[in-house]
Amino acid sequence: MSAQVKDGDMKRGIVIKDDWPGYSLDLFTYPEHYHHDIENVYIPHGIIMDRIERLARYVMDDFEDSKIVVLCVLKGGYKFCSDLVEFIKILGRSSNRYLETRVEFIRLKSYLNDQSTEDLHIIGSSDLSFLRGKALPFPQAIVDTGKTMMALLKHVETFGPKMVKVAGLLVKRVSNMAGSLTDYVGFEIPNRFVVGYALDYNEYFRDLNHICVISKTGKMKYKI
Repeated sequence: MSAQVKDGDMKRGIVIKDDWPGYSLDLFTYPEHYHHDIENVYIPHGIIMDRIERLARYVMDDFEDSKIVVLCVLKGGYKFCSDLVEFIKILGRSSNRYLETRVEFIRLKSYLNDQSTEDLHIIGSSDLSFLRGKALPFPQAIVDTGKTMMALLKHVETFGPKMVKVAGLLVKRVSNMAGSLTDYVGFEIPNRFVVGYALDYNEYFRDLNHICVISKTGKMKYKI
């Protein structure tokens, strides 16, 4: 993978360069019905999991509270959240520190086709009063312009959490990049529309284990 770790700050993530072509689909298994709908495997599942384990270590190191609340953003963030929490539990069992972890859920609608919306659309209850006084690791599957993220953080802060640290699995390199919103970064990526690992395009591709780049054919096929 054409990537590097940013100098001086391991928490800022693995940087995937603009010219990274991804891996050939022939090297991996994936649902056959997506054969013409994705261009390549951009980040293989095994690499995703290894990086999330490292992010879990950062959380373990930074949160002194024995009790944390993890706020999972549905739907695209459910796999990242689930795997991050599982690694926190595994690391806790193998160390002298165990973080008692409670998981709560909030559902957002932030994309239409391949365009991010600017407004915060919370589906269901927006009452997050259970966060008051709590330490909050906040996993985000993807952060691009950061407009939705900033609106959501502002909403979260109104409920008075003790501490909030954002873990972004993918942070896009775009103009007005919102990397400063994230405390931990899995991968910094170019501004490409990616799917898989629960990230969707109009509800399709969530069943891909790898993170992949959607093809023009895929966009046209599933456009609404």
